Amino acid sequence: MNSKLQIFNCILLLGLFALTESANAEVASAKFSHQILLKKRVAFPSKEIDTHVLRVQFPKGFKIPLHTHEGPGPRYVVQGKLKVEDRRESKIYESGEIFWETGAEMTVENIGSTKAELIIFEMVAGQ
Repeated sequence: MNSKLQIFNCILLLGLFALTESANAEVASAKFSHQILLKKRVAFPSKEIDTHVLRVQFPKGFKIPLHTHEGPGPRYVVQGKLKVEDRRESKIYESGEIFWETGAEMTVENIGSTKAELIIFEMVAGQ
């Protein structure tokens, strides 16, 4: 192997080593964290609870007419901007926000400039 190629390989190995050390230092300095986003006491008529997790996507401008879900639960806005009317109370939620849906009649409308996505965690008394 000629000396120029050996020098190149040494530089390449040193560079890879430096990148690996930098990545390892970043991982070591990262800290685990957690944050309570929503806390709510819920009373159910049954000891058995069925849970559903749904992903809902709303095209730009789409509005779901008055409807109900099988049960209450937290809702997480993955992306977009939604206007939620629940029990005749209207609120706007954006990407990264979480809210509690009561299970009563409600509507949801995508009022953002792009599609919106919502994760629904629904809790239903077991049957």
